[in-house]
Amino acid sequence: MSDTDRSLPAVRRLSYAVGHFLNDLCASMWFTYLLVFYHSVLGFHNTNAGVLLLVGQVADALCTPLIGYESDQTAGCGNYGKRKTWHLIGTLSVVLSFAFIFNQCLGCDPNTPQWASLLYFTPFIIIFQFGWAATQISHLSLIPELVTCEHAKVELTAYRYAFTVIANITVYALAYLLFHVLSGADDDPLSDTLGPTDVVVFRNLALIVLGIGALFAIFFHLGITERHAPVAEEEERKLLLPGPSNRTSSLLQWKCWLQQPSFYQVALLYMSTRLIVNLSQTYISMYLINTLGLPKKFIATIPLVMYVSGFLSSFIMKPVSKHIGKSVSGSTSPVLNLVLRLWSSARSSNSACKNKQAKSAWTIDKASAALRASMLSASVNTGRTRDVSIFLSIVATRCQMSPYFCVFVSTVVCCPACVWFYHYIMVFVTGGVAIFAALALCSILIWPIRIRPRESHG
Repeated sequence: MSDTDRSLPAVRRLSYAVGHFLNDLCASMWFTYLLVFYHSVLGFHNTNAGVLLLVGQVADALCTPLIGYESDQTAGCGNYGKRKTWHLIGTLSVVLSFAFIFNQCLGCDPNTPQWASLLYFTPFIIIFQFGWAATQISHLSLIPELVTCEHAKVELTAYRYAFTVIANITVYALAYLLFHVLSGADDDPLSDTLGPTDVVVFRNLALIVLGIGALFAIFFHLGITERHAPVAEEEERKLLLPGPSNRTSSLLQWKCWLQQPSFYQVALLYMSTRLIVNLSQTYISMYLINTLGLPKKFIATIPLVMYVSGFLSSFIMKPVSKHIGKSVSGSTSPVLNLVLRLWSSARSSNSACKNKQAKSAWTIDKASAALRASMLSASVNTGRTRDVSIFLSIVATRCQMSPYFCVFVSTVVCCPACVWFYHYIMVFVTGGVAIFAALALCSILIWPIRIRPRESHG
């Protein structure tokens, strides 16, 4: 039995699991606080804030397949390994650019036109998204190179997503502390409103996030040793040997996946669940402040409570999934999502009711995130593709544009007087997507996912 047929040692498993921690920390800030930072703190117009978010996601969508292709084709830097080389490039790009995104425009003053500020922030956002994509693709692509055992792949993916949850909890806990420490304890009502004085909170949060993430990235690079190309090619040749058990696997190049109906089933389901999660995460801060009228500290408190609750509920869902199956447990997610969103659509000025509505808007999204993790784990487990980075990048690219095109359109439509605009986004838009996700799940239950073999020619 080769090393890749067994689970990795505990230290190497931990080293791999924290390799995406910097990305997860930055992504949590990006999705949750970007709009509220540029609109409520820096004073950008809704449309301009949406433009910056859309620019970032377009850059991510363009970089992801290109990096996926290049990381499969290039040999890497010396003996360092091609995956770790791209991971290092991505990490450096994120570290060098992210702090500028959550800070004031250097050299700008109140009279600086917003178009000039847009030009200032755009390069940093593009560099950040390039680095984020490079780290994500290279980190995922390492799984089939580190292990070939199906159980070991699931194990590594589970550890990776456990640290994703920890990263989100870390960001919201830090934001909670910073809002309480830096905002002071005065009784001025204006201190509960986001404004230019809160730049220091987001700047310090970004710097702390980068410091923590960089330490974990160093631990990843020290703890993981990538197999050299000759060894990897030998493993690949073993997988591609003729035989009844791997006849299908030998044809699973990335081009073949495009001809598999199951690929589109999973991609559509992944896209819809990602749309639910990311739209909710993007608009939760605006919803809490502008619609519910809660103090600014709640943009840290509510997400923190929800992620801790989601983390604890995952321990309950594990035995439930074993008894009723992942498909059935996953299909309950969009149904419960829709029910809770309809409940939260009830308008009320009662403070306690507002808090419950805010919590309900995110509670079920954790189930959607868990479903995404399960599907991505399945895609990695099919990782006998010869071009695993390209395959993963195709799945990721399909999911980059739709959520943030919706965000951009909604920021254009929104007007300053639309107090309930964000409420409608959180309830009806994501609720409608939940129906679409339920239909996608039904298609999988009716036509189960399977790989259709293709006969080789010649």
